[in-house]
Amino acid sequence: MEDAGHVPLPCSRGRGFRLRVLALVGLALTAACEPPPPDPTVRFAGSTMGTSYDLKLVPTPGQTAPADLKQQIEALLARINQTLSTYDPQSELSRFNRNPSTDWIAVSPELQQIVAEALRISELSSGAFDITVGPLVNLWGFGPEPRRDQVPTDTQIAQTRERVGYWRLSARQKPPALKKERPDLYVDLSAIAKGYGVDQLAALAETVGINNYLASIGGEIRAKGHNGRGQPWTIAIEKPVVGQRAVERLIQLGDHSISTSGDYRNFFEQNGQRYSHIINPHTGRPVPQTLASVTVISDQSMIADATATTLMAAGPEFGFQLAAEHHLAAFFILAGPDSRFEERYTPEFTGYLVPQ
Repeated sequence: MEDAGHVPLPCSRGRGFRLRVLALVGLALTAACEPPPPDPTVRFAGSTMGTSYDLKLVPTPGQTAPADLKQQIEALLARINQTLSTYDPQSELSRFNRNPSTDWIAVSPELQQIVAEALRISELSSGAFDITVGPLVNLWGFGPEPRRDQVPTDTQIAQTRERVGYWRLSARQKPPALKKERPDLYVDLSAIAKGYGVDQLAALAETVGINNYLASIGGEIRAKGHNGRGQPWTIAIEKPVVGQRAVERLIQLGDHSISTSGDYRNFFEQNGQRYSHIINPHTGRPVPQTLASVTVISDQSMIADATATTLMAAGPEFGFQLAAEHHLAAFFILAGPDSRFEERYTPEFTGYLVPQ
């Protein structure tokens, strides 16, 4: 529609026409001054898995969220934590880790499913992703034990690596069970559990009939439909700068999940060297500083979560090779000279980028 203020009015149509035009202009001005309709978004937030969750729901007109949905969310997340946490000594995973048996140990279908998926990703990545890396994570001070901020000795790393290896763990579907080759094998699902939790939040939203939502746990995000303004969900990839919250790129996510893994939030420094919480299972050491972050988009948050960690642990060259070979939507930010960053991404990621 053309701007009426810039359209010349023909005088020959007379006063009645001019009055009608003025009336229409008055209505347009009145409409422009009216406040926008209220945002229908319903938000639930709280604590879980040592971080926070956030679920934004956009009901359709006339639709309401169940009155007890908050209780349903809390119960769901509590159950997941009681299954997957290494911080809770009474969780199912913690009990499995303490069990010295090397026979099949019966577990819940949920735990078996997540471990089986993790082992599949380990195989595809030649062990860059390894849920048995927990002893090394703990050795470097990034586990549930008190933080030490101290570089381990080569001997300590070598001894600890003897306990690490995804091939020492097996998962059986029927009946659901896990088996470890060594009694002291330790499984840590922190690189996949939050993504799984997000998928379950999304499933809960759809179960109650809401198909426009944004679910997140600790930065793992899954979206569907549109936001409260009727627009696609837009997500920011952070610039990997310590102590700042700046935007590197904007993403239109669509009905997908997104996860970013980086070395700029959880680390310690010693003698001018930064040591990240992401450990390379093959070296037993934190990933080098050349790769600042990796972002992955996938259909499932659990897959995005694990894959972002995988590519980060694999490093800038092998990680990008893996992403290209498996046609992953992946976005790498590499640390360049003079605190500058270089972007590198697969063709599958291109369609999600908001033009700059």
